[in-house]
Amino acid sequence: MFDTSHFHPMIVHFPVALILLGFFADTISVFFNNKNRCLSKIGFYLMILGTLGAITGYFTGEYFTEELTGTAHELKEEHELYSKVTMYVMIAASIIRLYANFAGKEKGFLKWFIYLLYAIGAVAVGYTGFLGGSLVYNFMII
Repeated sequence: MFDTSHFHPMIVHFPVALILLGFFADTISVFFNNKNRCLSKIGFYLMILGTLGAITGYFTGEYFTEELTGTAHELKEEHELYSKVTMYVMIAASIIRLYANFAGKEKGFLKWFIYLLYAIGAVAVGYTGFLGGSLVYNFMII
């Protein structure tokens, strides 16, 4: 029989990697490499893909994982909270960045606001991954 509980673990590594790597590329682009737009474009594409991965990861966790009890349940609730934070922040950052790219307003305040949202999303996805890893290793939840 096909086990759908494996969907979430198969998906969740993508948004973690894509968002963190994209944020790293954007950080280098913003602070060290203003002339070459290659890193900025890499950060942009990784942001979009990471956001799609975060949405998919959230929904696979919501619909394809089992309910827990006790301390594991509390940890899962916190994991779900930060996954929602990651998803919503990255959706907002992606929409604003898409607007900025198509409207040609990639400089000034909007650039720094997008970067701040991306930073919040990167921290949130990292902490979400830490909590998910704690569920797996401390409570043997697979």
